[in-house]
Amino acid sequence: MQLPFFALRPPTGYGFITTTGRRTGRARRRCIRAIRRGDKAYLVAIKGARTGWLKNIRANPDGRLQAPAGTYVGVAQELRGTAEEQEAMEAYCETVNRFEYLEYTMWRKGRPTPSKIKELYRTWFNDGMPLVVELDAG
Repeated sequence: MQLPFFALRPPTGYGFITTTGRRTGRARRRCIRAIRRGDKAYLVAIKGARTGWLKNIRANPDGRLQAPAGTYVGVAQELRGTAEEQEAMEAYCETVNRFEYLEYTMWRKGRPTPSKIKELYRTWFNDGMPLVVELDAG
């Protein structure tokens, strides 16, 4: 739903991931929340194994991430059960940008606050599949 609105410039903390379709082999583009820390971007497939772009990454982990700071190529890796999972959780769940106050209202009722937004992201992180993309300028 956000794809047309973010096509020109995604807000801080968001981007487009382009994967290769696991059945078609065609490029598939999806708007996602992507928190960048240095040369890494942390993502969460909030529906876990049912997420289409995660299925594509599992078939071919090479992809492209377009973020406000530029476009990067990289290889995605799942983080569940790894040493880097805690670092990813802190980056993903403790970061709150301006757009996320609006996003919160699409998922939960009530007035958004930083603590409520962080709780929503912790739920996504714990129930979904966290990933890291090692970024190279593309």
